[in-house]
Amino acid sequence: MSAATQPTLHPGPFAGVRVLDFTNMMSGPYCTRLLADLGAEVIKVEPPEGDHNRSRRPVRNGYSSFFGQLNAGKKCVVLNLKSAAGVAAAKALAQKCDIVVENWRPGVADRLGVGYKALSEGRSDLIYCSISGFGQTGPKSLRPAYAPMVHAASGFDHAQMGYQKADQPANTATFTGDLFGGISAFSAVQAAYIQRLRTGRGQYLDVSLFDGMLNILVYEVQEAQAPTNEKVRVYQPLKTIDGHIVLAPTSQKNFELLARSVGHPEWIEDPRFSRTRAREAHWGELMDLIGEWTKVRTGLECEDHLLADGVPCSRYMTVAEAIADPQVVYRGSMTKVVDPAGSYLIPNAPFAMPGTDAAPKPHIPQLGEHGQEILGGLLGYAPAQIKQCAARASTRPTAEETES
Repeated sequence: MSAATQPTLHPGPFAGVRVLDFTNMMSGPYCTRLLADLGAEVIKVEPPEGDHNRSRRPVRNGYSSFFGQLNAGKKCVVLNLKSAAGVAAAKALAQKCDIVVENWRPGVADRLGVGYKALSEGRSDLIYCSISGFGQTGPKSLRPAYAPMVHAASGFDHAQMGYQKADQPANTATFTGDLFGGISAFSAVQAAYIQRLRTGRGQYLDVSLFDGMLNILVYEVQEAQAPTNEKVRVYQPLKTIDGHIVLAPTSQKNFELLARSVGHPEWIEDPRFSRTRAREAHWGELMDLIGEWTKVRTGLECEDHLLADGVPCSRYMTVAEAIADPQVVYRGSMTKVVDPAGSYLIPNAPFAMPGTDAAPKPHIPQLGEHGQEILGGLLGYAPAQIKQCAARASTRPTAEETES
């Protein structure tokens, strides 16, 4: 499509909204990147040594694409929040912003002088979002907490262990708690902004990764309060010639379609499988029988055959296969972004807004890149003042000052 025929996009819903971003690691940066996707001007504040994620793998020619995925479309300034000049600049920036987001451990923002009380003074319309492992209150609130700690403490890992019939929780490297926490914060900020449009008043938001994990465990939270001996359907991988496939014969209709598709219509009348409760009680037997059919076929043969008969199923794909899938290409679910090392793809937000500019913005900010634009242009700082705000601290940050 030529430039002349490109459709005109409406500005994102947060166009004209300015966000002060004190976040690092994953949950906070994901929240603020989604705001940037929707048009907000996000000003990322980094310490003189930069966000830890700037050195996180994958790194290409010195530039982290992990950092890029979480920070595309933002503007970056460097402020030493251990100095009076840096804190003064942060406070001045907050006066120019609609929303502030931070994800330090509870109490750190206040000690640095950029907590809600300090920044909302005289600003009843300020929206201030704090993201932490266990929330701002309660006996566990001050615990250092990254996503793996929250997975363990919430029962999430223990529940998954039960489904694997294992004797210890599984290893983890996918930070569900962080990403869900980021989405939760993004949702909370939107709700607070709608409230501000209606009332003129801002809001303090307390987002807990731990609470988010409990929300994910819908069945498990309810089962914990009313335990039964009934077996739970576990959607297990079934072996194929070249990999694995998963099926979900949950409803009566889906089960009957499956039975006919694999050439066993007699299962429909089999008392072990004929009704939903019976299938749940004999779920393992049913999976074993289906596995006899899948193991002599390739994953693609299984998938094509079953889907043609309306049976819900999917092959297990690698991430590389998934991001190249025709579905992703057709929907434009990935956006190309650029840093000094080159270009690469990052996922769009998990929703589409046709006709609206809501995709990630392609530019990855370099450390301090927008100091003159933001501190000079917005606050009127002279170059010497900008340099003073960014002067490196004499001591390194303590563990207390890292992300929850």
